[in-house]
Amino acid sequence: MYEGAVQDLIDELGRLPGIGPKSAQRIAFHVLSADQAEVRRLVDALTEVKARVRFCSLCGNIAQEELCRVCRDPRRSLATICVVEEPKDVVAIERTREFRGRYHVLGGAINPIAGVGPDDLRIRDLLTRLADGSVTEVILAMDPNVEGEATATYLARMLVPLGLTVSRLASGLPVGGDLEYADEVTLGRALEGRRRISA
Repeated sequence: MYEGAVQDLIDELGRLPGIGPKSAQRIAFHVLSADQAEVRRLVDALTEVKARVRFCSLCGNIAQEELCRVCRDPRRSLATICVVEEPKDVVAIERTREFRGRYHVLGGAINPIAGVGPDDLRIRDLLTRLADGSVTEVILAMDPNVEGEATATYLARMLVPLGLTVSRLASGLPVGGDLEYADEVTLGRALEGRRRISA
């Protein structure tokens, strides 16, 4: 335990996701040894992000205006919506440069153990967006884990009867991976999602 302000800083840093006690201590001592200008830039960046960044009123992605840059882009297709759990998932899909539609960020995944149910997510907002009939396909891009699977299954049961094309991201083997190290579920998904090769 350290005294006063140092321990307070370590405690606050330790509350951040992914930061354990040792990492919090290392960051705190880095801040202590940094020059005043470096610390001021960090403080300014934190203050600025809290003051200016919000969630897009349409899709739930992060934005500095009422709508995020994807929702403001007139070149994006209105017919396809990719549903993701968190804003960081939008960034991951955008890096592929393969998707030209719009997004819908749920704000998490169904997780009964953590007390997160369908009403805690932005599912009603999604249904509102689908009501006008301009969307023809919904891509479910949830994480390939128990919570993501539960969320995708719940949404699929709700959306398929609406007459929409509902698809799920393919999952399987990573490029450069070895079959012997793949778990059964991943290998099964890779087989299930195989594509036909034509000459």
